[in-house]
Amino acid sequence: MALKIEESCVNCWACVDVCPSEAVSPGGTHFKISAHKCTECDGDFAEQQCASICPIEGAILLADGSPANPPGSLTGIPPERLAEAMREIQAR
Repeated sequence: MALKIEESCVNCWACVDVCPSEAVSPGGTHFKISAHKCTECDGDFAEQQCASICPIEGAILLADGSPANPPGSLTGIPPERLAEAMREIQAR
């Protein structure tokens, strides 16, 4: 039972301060979650605090390997519309 931080992490430090088990630490190019310390906030909070504050979709994986914040969950843009939205933004 442990969460994992992917390489898409931007080292914003937001998750470090909210982790009740102090399982998050710097680890080179992105932060790491110690599998020995991570409790997935079970018993402390209803949802994983690192995932609830993370600004990057897909940066934190749940124990089953699925993203805590899947594509579209933070931006409100469905993944199938993302490429089109990015083209619109870049055209401005």
